[in-house]
Amino acid sequence: MYNKVEICGVNTATLKVLTEAEKIALLRQMQAGDKQAREKLVNGNLRLVLSVIQRFTQRGENLDDLFQVGCIGLIKAIDNFDLSLDVRFSTYAVPMIIGEIRRYLRDNNAIRISRSMRDTAYRAMQAKEQLMAENHREPTIEEIAKHLELPKEEIVVALEAIVDPVSLYEPIYNDGGDTIYVMDQVSDRNDDKSWLDEIALKEAISNLSDRERKILNLRFFKGLTQVEVSGEIGISQAQVSRLEKGALDKIKKEL
Repeated sequence: MYNKVEICGVNTATLKVLTEAEKIALLRQMQAGDKQAREKLVNGNLRLVLSVIQRFTQRGENLDDLFQVGCIGLIKAIDNFDLSLDVRFSTYAVPMIIGEIRRYLRDNNAIRISRSMRDTAYRAMQAKEQLMAENHREPTIEEIAKHLELPKEEIVVALEAIVDPVSLYEPIYNDGGDTIYVMDQVSDRNDDKSWLDEIALKEAISNLSDRERKILNLRFFKGLTQVEVSGEIGISQAQVSRLEKGALDKIKKEL
């Protein structure tokens, strides 16, 4: 899939991959004022960007967006590379591309986190790595807080703030047929706010089978999880999930 990404109608799989010697030669030409050399450098390193964005494919982000952001990091690397350094261009460019993508993901997070809290979280993660290297074990929150000279509550809040939220529709199990989602594992102990109370369609519910009515009663009135319902009725959780969804579909159709 990644070999067939198209940007502006160009299949990146057909682009030339430059050798290190060619990159250095083009960098010299570019720094001497050759604009075509800069364009060749960008085109010759697009597949490097593709290899980097594969690290972020599990985040659910649009790959085209990540690729374009990665290209910005590549261009910055090209424009700022110091030929006097004894470093391969890719060694210098990859961290630049990753940094640009991470900055994009951070700034476009659905939940806005203050910069000070984010900085605290990153400092805490760095302190954690340092303490692990020194003590060869996972440090406690108290140890991290002491290392940073900050209240432990502030460390906990900061680290929790940068954790990516999980969708209620995140699949957690599939037996080959019915998928079980996070929302299926969440119990509801607040009977007064159950959406079935608000619908109040006794006629629609009365048309369900005894088993379907019992499942909906246990799930939405008594607030049990599907695992708890399966134990109560004596069937598998996948069957509970299927019957629950079927019963709700029947009610929606009658509405």
